[in-house]
Amino acid sequence: MAEFGFNEHHQNETINYMRFARSKRVLRLKTIDTCFEELKDSRLVEETFTVDEVREMLDGLQAVVRGEVETELINTAHTNVLLLRQLFSQAEKFYLRLQADISELENRELLEQVAEFEKTDFKSTNKVIQEINKPKLAPLNEGGVSELLNKEISRLQEENEKLKGRLRTLESQAMSAMDEKSQAEKALKDLQKIQGEQQLACRSQEISCLEDTVSALQEDYQRSLHASAASQKDLQQNLVSAKHDLLRVQDQLALAEKELEKKFQQTAAYRNMKEILTKKNEQIKEIRKRLQRYESDE
Repeated sequence: MAEFGFNEHHQNETINYMRFARSKRVLRLKTIDTCFEELKDSRLVEETFTVDEVREMLDGLQAVVRGEVETELINTAHTNVLLLRQLFSQAEKFYLRLQADISELENRELLEQVAEFEKTDFKSTNKVIQEINKPKLAPLNEGGVSELLNKEISRLQEENEKLKGRLRTLESQAMSAMDEKSQAEKALKDLQKIQGEQQLACRSQEISCLEDTVSALQEDYQRSLHASAASQKDLQQNLVSAKHDLLRVQDQLALAEKELEKKFQQTAAYRNMKEILTKKNEQIKEIRKRLQRYESDE
């Protein structure tokens, strides 16, 4: 049966079934032979028969033989159903779905191979006796294979639970890292806001002082306007000079603001905060990579 791809165990079981089917077939053939013998012994006692008598005998023999053949075919079909039921039940225990190709049941080439195998298998009497003494088809789940499969299933289930636990741990770490990142970003924004408010307050105070100075100069200019033309010219020059000073101070304030911002970026607090954000971003990237690897493995 090498043509059919059977292993040794399946080949032995196939031989057992073929032997069972052959015994049933031989028994039914003997029954049919007996029907003919009974007809010969009971009816063929005269030398001549009429056409009606011959027709009656043949009709009776036909009915008996037809009944025997029909009974054997029905019994064979029912026996095959019971065999398929055993095989399907064993397959379901291992979550297998068996499918039968009905068209292969009429494959003449395969049927001839089975017939040839049956002829060669039953030539050896010793082999027949040995096969008859073998036990009947037993469920596969009673052997060591079932135990190994159950252990493997249990191991895989346990490993799956461990992987689920690791996934929950990684998710918790990712959430914690994201919370820490949010807190760090919020702290940095608060620090920048406080620093900006302080710088704005300083600039506002300086501009206010300069505005007061300009206002005072304008008042002096107005008071001195009636004094003399010479003093008026001096006051105008002083006013222009004051405006130039105001512009220069504003430029200096803008430059000082840039230098202050540059110094703030060089402070330890700003560097530490930036380093914390960088580390948290790297942790989140690493956790995401691990999550992607875990989802791919699963």
